[in-house]
Amino acid sequence: MNNIRAQRMLQFLQYVDSETGSCATGDEALKDLNLSRGALEAPGCDVDPEQEARLVDAVCDVLRDNLFATSAGLAFRDTFTLTAYIAKYSQTLRDAIENSSRFFSVLDPSFAIGLQISSNSAFFTLECLDQSMGRHHRFLEYLLFAALGRMRTVTQTDFFPLEIRFKHDAKNIASKVTRLAGFPVVFGAENYEMILSRSALELLVPTYDPNLREHLKEYGERLKQETSVSTPGLRGRIEGILSDNLPGRIVPAEEMAANLGMSRRTFARRLKEKDLSFREIVDDLRSDLARTYLKDGFSIAEISFYLDYGDQAAFSTAFKRWTGLSPSDYRARNLSG
Repeated sequence: MNNIRAQRMLQFLQYVDSETGSCATGDEALKDLNLSRGALEAPGCDVDPEQEARLVDAVCDVLRDNLFATSAGLAFRDTFTLTAYIAKYSQTLRDAIENSSRFFSVLDPSFAIGLQISSNSAFFTLECLDQSMGRHHRFLEYLLFAALGRMRTVTQTDFFPLEIRFKHDAKNIASKVTRLAGFPVVFGAENYEMILSRSALELLVPTYDPNLREHLKEYGERLKQETSVSTPGLRGRIEGILSDNLPGRIVPAEEMAANLGMSRRTFARRLKEKDLSFREIVDDLRSDLARTYLKDGFSIAEISFYLDYGDQAAFSTAFKRWTGLSPSDYRARNLSG
């Protein structure tokens, strides 16, 4: 069974090829990431989570289509990973989610999935264990809509969830995403989650096979015992704290050190050991978010506030340093098609 990230990337590239009519867009994006289709198809391929996220971002940028990640996620169907097979041989959608969630983080330590059930509905949750993934808005949209695509494939039913929620804001594309999905999609929520009806949980899986399911679960338990628990890196923890305090405030270095249980001097030393600086991490996060917000239709004044700049001039100066363009020029060159 192949690497789950490589599988998702190959599925995404297949959709890109079918929608654009050629391999050119996908190959160009892969080249920028120092990857190839052959490498992704090779047994034992180990894809960095940042590479997968940036592939989705890059394709959306090339196509100038901020809805493309949503479309690709909704079109997501089958994969050949442990969790996909466990879901395929479960009895109901509820069983499929609960069985898969137990082993998902073993295959992809950047994320965890879960299921919380209330009296009237259920919450399928997606948690960023690697908090640096939170900056990749298009990728997170792709993942959550892909989860719905997988649920529809497993149950062989094109059911609709009650709602999908994202933590990030999206402004101009929010209503377009809702129209494309065909059900309510909320941005600026507290969690990344999909709200399901209780009846949806009881949808049967036509390929149910209890013997195969138990065999795969046993294999998953062995794999879980053999796999060391991955903890978020320092950079990811810093970006997570920074993101949690946005919009409107960038946590200063001294407070960040305290949040991480370090002295200011230890914090600086730990960063230096990794050839990083706090300013570099803040700049990278601000730069990524600024580009996304501009493409999503936020005003320069809104972005300046969101990213904790004293005024629009300070933000514009920083943005030109990052990109060589003013925010207005960058937006004009990257309008959604």
